[in-house]
Amino acid sequence: MMIGRVLGDRYEVLEKIGGGGMALVYKAKCRLLNRFVAIKVLRPEFTEDEEFVKKFRREAQSAASLSHPNIVGIYDVGTENNSYYIVMEYVKGQTLKELIKSKGTLGVEYSTNIAIQICYALDQAHKNNIVHRDIKSHNILIREDNSVKVTDFGIARAVSSSTITNTGNVIGSVHYFSPEQARGGYVDEKSDIYSLGVVMYEMLTGRLPFEGESPIAVALKHIQEEPELPSRINSRIPKAIEAIIMKCMEKEVSKRYNSASEIINDLRQSLVMPNGDFVKKNRYSDESTRVLEPIKIIDREVAAEINEEPESKESNEVKEEKIVIDDYSVDPIPKVPEGKDKPVQNKRSIKFTIVAIFGGLLLALLLGGGILFVNSLFTVKEVEVPDIRNNSEEEAREKLSALSLILEVTERVFNKDIPEGSIISQNPKPNEKNKITNPVKVVVSKGPRKVTVPKLEGESYDKVKLILEGEGLVEGTFDQEYSEYPNGFVIRQSIAPGISVDEGTTIDYVISIGPEKFIMPSYLGADIEDVKTDLIIKDLILGNISYESNSDKPADTVLEQSIRPGTEVSRKSVVDFVVNNYKPEPAPSSFKLHFSLPPELMSMKVTVYKVQNEISSKIYESIHKSTDSPLEIPVSGEGNVIFEVYINDSLHESVAHNF
Repeated sequence: MMIGRVLGDRYEVLEKIGGGGMALVYKAKCRLLNRFVAIKVLRPEFTEDEEFVKKFRREAQSAASLSHPNIVGIYDVGTENNSYYIVMEYVKGQTLKELIKSKGTLGVEYSTNIAIQICYALDQAHKNNIVHRDIKSHNILIREDNSVKVTDFGIARAVSSSTITNTGNVIGSVHYFSPEQARGGYVDEKSDIYSLGVVMYEMLTGRLPFEGESPIAVALKHIQEEPELPSRINSRIPKAIEAIIMKCMEKEVSKRYNSASEIINDLRQSLVMPNGDFVKKNRYSDESTRVLEPIKIIDREVAAEINEEPESKESNEVKEEKIVIDDYSVDPIPKVPEGKDKPVQNKRSIKFTIVAIFGGLLLALLLGGGILFVNSLFTVKEVEVPDIRNNSEEEAREKLSALSLILEVTERVFNKDIPEGSIISQNPKPNEKNKITNPVKVVVSKGPRKVTVPKLEGESYDKVKLILEGEGLVEGTFDQEYSEYPNGFVIRQSIAPGISVDEGTTIDYVISIGPEKFIMPSYLGADIEDVKTDLIIKDLILGNISYESNSDKPADTVLEQSIRPGTEVSRKSVVDFVVNNYKPEPAPSSFKLHFSLPPELMSMKVTVYKVQNEISSKIYESIHKSTDSPLEIPVSGEGNVIFEVYINDSLHESVAHNF
């Protein structure tokens, strides 16, 4: 039971979110970086072989080097209690397969956009010499914002080169196989392009190009048959899109697109010219110079007759070899009963007639004891393979030669523990039976290597292990310190980057736990200008300032702060404030307007106007005698005010005053 387990002392498994023939996928939480991740736990049959485990780790490290928005990132790989797991980016959304099942068919523009994003991912991988080998709608993740993530890079390669495949079984997704994959031939970038064509076909038609009663039947169709034109299934598919799909799915490798970038250009053009005739066909073919392997599925019975030891005369049983494709176990194609003629193509009848004549003559010569001689010719001897590990290549060849076995070097790799030129591993394993016609495949050591220490500073803790292992270095211990770097990022390393060291050297490092934390002070009641100065001293950031009026508090003082006093905070934290903007109404100022009255008038009307901001208002009017002079009138105001004195409606004098 995986739910609730903690892998690698940091990944807490929360729930199962998917699974397939190769692995189960779980949602987990990284306790160190406090984020969700996806963990793919391989099924036991993929972890029993030591060579596979090594190959898988190398491929995972290679895939981890891919950094692209359309590729699911690999963070970590590890083992625990015989469980081999990969930690990946957690993508919230659904697979393209699920989307197609729910909608039936996808729109042309929508499908084109998805295909372009898949091509971006493939182009990035192919430029880094990484072939996916298992492009299918199940491995395409569609996020909630309709962005695309391609997953499982490097995994298919590890599986295809494992000893699982060497047992005679075929592992893969038969509905998306390229013809060369179905034949068990050489696989490269163009195999991914064929599979992409199948995915595009599926998006726009809602079905796969080839179906059959068994995986074998489907594989044969990939090799022998042409798919039905997508437009015959969905008439809304434009001419240009159909041409792109069919070029991707050409059975001859040379006739397909040369790169994913070429497909991107044509897909973009199709959005502008949906029915344009711009998709160019590759007119050359490499069939004249290519040596094709026989299709093992078709020739299985013939191979059994040639390679297997003859059965006893008392038994008419034929040794059966099952084929596994996509977790299906399929019985072999039944052998035609003895005495019945096998179908013969008309084109080959003359050749078969000639062969039959010579065969009859030979049979006549070998009647009696000659049958045993014929059987001996087609019986391949099996011998027990010796242990040649740690032997030099020359010693290994001599040991195998003495048993009539052939040595085949499949790979030369650096190894700090095995001397240069010595055997690291072998297939078949020691003491296993092997036909003398089958080579013993070995991996040879290139000896220890010098490696350059990579730069770890600024890298996320998640990737340190993979970066170091990718260079042949060993992750050491780490310390934690406060720094300006975000939590979980490397501050420094024990050996400076660029230094040349032996493979296997241990690198220690220090990771950041973020800025140093301290207790938030109280700024309540403090003048906002003083607060601004203190924030600079404490390396805090002034956020938004809003204002409220409070008559009980002094003006320009802090009424509220966004981070409560006494709270633990880190430097560079942003603090918002509410500041008091209350100001009491000033008491109006007053003075006495003093002026003399004309002595010649016995009686007169005195009027006073207050003029401010070009607005005039009457503030005084009364009848006075000349004996009332001088006259004093109390007036008030605020700011600059002009007072105009009128006698009998004529301006007598004007007085300006600043209150």
